[in-house]
Amino acid sequence: MNPPVLRVHDLHAGYGRAEVLHGISLHADQGSVITVIGPNGAGKSTLLNTLMGILPGKGQIDLDGDPIQSLTLEERVMRGIALVPEKRELFSTMPVEDNLLLGGYRQMRLANAHWRDRMEEVYTLFPRLKERRLQIAGTLSGGERQMLAVGRSLMSGPKVLMLDEPSLGLAPLVVKEIFNIIEKLRATGVTIVLVEQNARAALAVADYAYVLEMGEIGLHGPAADLAKDPRVIETYLGAAKKKEAA
Repeated sequence: MNPPVLRVHDLHAGYGRAEVLHGISLHADQGSVITVIGPNGAGKSTLLNTLMGILPGKGQIDLDGDPIQSLTLEERVMRGIALVPEKRELFSTMPVEDNLLLGGYRQMRLANAHWRDRMEEVYTLFPRLKERRLQIAGTLSGGERQMLAVGRSLMSGPKVLMLDEPSLGLAPLVVKEIFNIIEKLRATGVTIVLVEQNARAALAVADYAYVLEMGEIGLHGPAADLAKDPRVIETYLGAAKKKEAA
C-alpha cells in the first residue's frame, strides 16, 4: 500500500506562548478530499497555515513520505503544497491572466517547458476566468475571485491543495458551483484538504473528515459516516436542517 500523500503526526502550533493546536494527527491519500470542520476558533486556519509553513509548529509533517516540517514556506511550495487562503490574497491591480501566470512560478522553476499549458486546464475548469482574462482582478465578483484564487494555485501543479473556507461570503448558487469544482478537481488526482464552515457541503464532497474542537481532533472517520453521526448532526448540521425545514 502506498503511503499517504500527506501525513501529520502530533502537530503542535500556536501564536507565541498561546498553543492553539494540541497534538493533531491526520492523513490524506492520493486523489482524496479530506475536510476539517469545527467551530470558529477551533484552530482550522492555524492548522493550514502551519502545514504551509506560514506559522511554526512542532511535530511530524510528511509529504510523499518525506519530512517537510523543517522546510520554509517557499520550499514547501516547491515540494508541491499550495494554499488558497481565506482572504484569497490576489494581486488586485493586475489582470486575471497575470495572476494565473504568477501562480505558475513553481512549474517554471522546475523547468517544465509546458508550464503555460496549465492555463488552458484552468480555463477549462473556470470558463468565466477565460472570459475575464484581461479584467483587473480587483473588479471581479466574490465568486470569480475565489475561482481565480483556486486557479492560481492550480497553476503550480500541486500535489496537495489546501482550501481555507472557499464558500465564505458567497451566494448559495456560487457556493454550489465552487463545490462542483472541488468534485472535478478530485478527478485530476490532486489531494485536497478542505477547511470549511459549511459542514453539510464539506461532508458531502469529502472522502474523510476530521472534527476539530479546541485544538484537538474530537471525531474522525469517513465523511459519509460523520454526516450521520448524531453529535455532528446536532452540533454542525442541525441549524442547516432546521433552516431547510422552515
